[in-house]
Amino acid sequence: MEGDQDTSGFTLVTRKPRFGLPTACPNCLPAYIYLKLAQLPFQLAFNSIFPDSDELPYFETGTYVAYNNEDGGVIEKLKKDGVVNLDSQLQSLPDYLSLKALILSWLEEALAYELWVGTDRVSAWKIYYADLPWVISKVLFYKQTYMAKTRLGLTKENAEERKKQIYKRASDAYEALSTRLGEQKFLFEDRPSSLDAFLLSHILFIIQVLPETSVLQRKLLEHGNLVRYAEKLRLEFLKAPSSSSSPPLHSFPSSFSRKGSKPKSKPKTEKTEEEKTFKKRAKFFLAAQFLAVVIYLSVMGGVSNDELEYEDDD
Repeated sequence: MEGDQDTSGFTLVTRKPRFGLPTACPNCLPAYIYLKLAQLPFQLAFNSIFPDSDELPYFETGTYVAYNNEDGGVIEKLKKDGVVNLDSQLQSLPDYLSLKALILSWLEEALAYELWVGTDRVSAWKIYYADLPWVISKVLFYKQTYMAKTRLGLTKENAEERKKQIYKRASDAYEALSTRLGEQKFLFEDRPSSLDAFLLSHILFIIQVLPETSVLQRKLLEHGNLVRYAEKLRLEFLKAPSSSSSPPLHSFPSSFSRKGSKPKSKPKTEKTEEEKTFKKRAKFFLAAQFLAVVIYLSVMGGVSNDELEYEDDD
């Protein structure tokens, strides 16, 4: 595919911007930064219809679409399909695989812990669920929190031990990356790579999204060269989005099209009595949905009493 694309038709679809970042989603930001480091012209669009979708972010041009849940993520798929590959001359280097493991394993695990467990989780709610109706957002939020704890292997019995392990690994990763980087511009001297996209995304997210009480933020700030590295690359490659124009909302292509798309907004008109009655009934319907979800999770979810008690303790 490389060499025959029309770059004017490239679009990256992500979750919305917040906290001064072009997109506040920790999965979307690396893809955005990767395209910026590659200096590939693209349009940015947002989608908040399916906040739990693992297909976000996705990259499309013409009939080609690269989803986040395919081939190891958007970046890996773009590399594999020859759209843009910053790592073609680096993947054989010994340090490449070890650094990749540190960033995509230990640091991603620590970030997930901070976002869903280690802080007040307000940031997570704002990123994923702030645009949804209150009842639905609460149900999805607590569901995602439980799933995150499951992925991290957290239980009531091992919570403290896992916490120490996660932070120890993150601290070791920062130390190793700081030593490897030194005062270089990129992790591999004079050329950007996908690892720079992941590391820069991680640092910016930790500093700008997580609260000052974040343990991970404190550990990161102990390494001044990592902070300077992120600031230099941010100033060179990431321009602040214009306040006068915002990227458009975007509908999911292919598999998501059958789920329905959000209709375009219409001029505001005075509601009739019938519409007001319908709105009241809709509120009751949402409440009934909420109760149904709660009952379903408690009866059919297979959650043990100990797990529920751990949730309540949090």
